[in-house]
Amino acid sequence: MNVYVREVDASLLRQLQKVSLSMFRKGFFSIFKGSISARVSARRFVINKRNAVLDSLDVDSFMVSQDTPDYRWQEASSDTPIHASIYRAFSEARFIVYARPPYSIAYSLTHTHLIPLDYLGCALLGQKIEIYDPKSYKDWQGRAPTDILHYLQESAQSYIFIKGCGIVAYHRELQGLLKIVDLLESSCQILQLAHMMDHSYEHDKRFEV
Repeated sequence: MNVYVREVDASLLRQLQKVSLSMFRKGFFSIFKGSISARVSARRFVINKRNAVLDSLDVDSFMVSQDTPDYRWQEASSDTPIHASIYRAFSEARFIVYARPPYSIAYSLTHTHLIPLDYLGCALLGQKIEIYDPKSYKDWQGRAPTDILHYLQESAQSYIFIKGCGIVAYHRELQGLLKIVDLLESSCQILQLAHMMDHSYEHDKRFEV
């Protein structure tokens, strides 16, 4: 039995395992890249460990961490400082995810905003979503907790779409996290597929009038 999570409700761990597997199957997590957490008290949260395999999490894949640095941060996910800063600042944050969906990341490399053209994306996300530019990747890991928190506070959004990095989101419900990431990824995928179709037909003589 993992002593670090013995006080965590077993049903909560099962929920995190199930959602992590769903996100992996959708491509939102890779085997070792991504993180998911849940608040378990005012100042503590459970998060996947640093080397956890995200499509096969079990009880031993999790660590309960404080929202301030201690020895447990060395074994917990490298994203732990990001999760901790959000939990400290937003009492309504019950769950947090750092996802790296491929279409979203690819789209972010050549755009400054996401403007959904599909109905669900436009209706549920809005007509224009900023893509945050972290500028330099060299020191991003160290700046991320502060920069992400500042953006979330300033934007009054529950997520941040980061150029070349992915999506960080918090929510009261696990399903809410899935919804945010799925909508962003789907809108980016639809836009890129539409662009490919337009481009492929642009010089096709079959469509000349």
